[in-house]
Amino acid sequence: MRPSDVFFIDMRSTPSLNLLKKLERLVRAAGFDDIDFNRKMTALKIHFGEPGNLAYLRPNFAARIVKMVKDKGGKPFLTDCNTLYHGERSNAPDHLEAAFTNGYNPLSTGCHVVIGDGIKGTDYREIELNLEYTGKAMIGAAVADADIIISLNHFKGHEQTGFGGAMKNLGMGCASVGGKLFLHSGNPPVIYEKNCTGCNLCVINCAHDAVHLTENRIARIDNEKCTGCGQCIAVCQFDAARVVWGSEGDTLSRKMAEYAYAVIKDKPALHVNFIIDVSPDCDCWGHNDVPLVADIGIAASKDPVALDRACADMVMAAPGAAHLCEKTGGDDLAGVDKFRLAHKSTDWTTTLVHGEKIKAGTMSYKLIRV
Repeated sequence: MRPSDVFFIDMRSTPSLNLLKKLERLVRAAGFDDIDFNRKMTALKIHFGEPGNLAYLRPNFAARIVKMVKDKGGKPFLTDCNTLYHGERSNAPDHLEAAFTNGYNPLSTGCHVVIGDGIKGTDYREIELNLEYTGKAMIGAAVADADIIISLNHFKGHEQTGFGGAMKNLGMGCASVGGKLFLHSGNPPVIYEKNCTGCNLCVINCAHDAVHLTENRIARIDNEKCTGCGQCIAVCQFDAARVVWGSEGDTLSRKMAEYAYAVIKDKPALHVNFIIDVSPDCDCWGHNDVPLVADIGIAASKDPVALDRACADMVMAAPGAAHLCEKTGGDDLAGVDKFRLAHKSTDWTTTLVHGEKIKAGTMSYKLIRV
């Protein structure tokens, strides 16, 4: 497979060329104008940030891409899917409030926010793959129904997959609640009896007759019938239906690569990685620690695998932050794997290797400065 083009801008700006203008130049160089946006539903996949975390992307970047899509006659919307864990983004009303709190609203961005998998995380489409781990991927309906995918990705560390970039934002971020259950666990959900109120919502919403109430009105899951769709987790309001967090990091990463491929399969797509505020952990946390490196720049490509690889290489090549150098006793840590320093048990290459294997992209790239 021939190398993919990855386009790059640094963070320098001048009075006549600010970062938003540079961003526009970047995405045009990466192939934005090759896409027919006219009257097409365009999903701008983004992570709105857990309230309390301040490393998430500024809405200004999204607003510039929204304007570009509209100028081409497209119909853009910002989207993300609900979380599997019970937090401030686990259902659409709370998720929308979190997005608005962090500045993602029609007034600031110029388009609406649509939660990709609906009110409770149960709205999804099955994308047939028949790959090593995934027969059919459960992708949020709004994302699956979009004509065009543009991913806007905060490139940072991640405690389970090493780092989060385009592949994670697509693969994990576009999975419905049931899809996230599949990614994170090879086991059916369990009922935490102490929290169960016998409300019967899980029973009513199970499409496979796998959940019933005991005579004491405690939910029970029949593992023989359970398909792992995650509906019970999505509808439970008392944190009684829970995930069995079981998938090892490498398996999770490979599944995630397959889900990323499902999102972009047979669709025009463009991906933008912002290598800024490179925090050690995901934006899903309600806090963010000091970045691992100084801000590097923004990169874009039609190939999410090549894009992530190029960004990882740039982070490795950059000097490490002072606190990392002090912790490890290194001089400047240029050329050292910062993500492995932050999370010793993770291997970020797994997602990319598997992504290349299933032809979601290639790790071979040509870096082009714009």
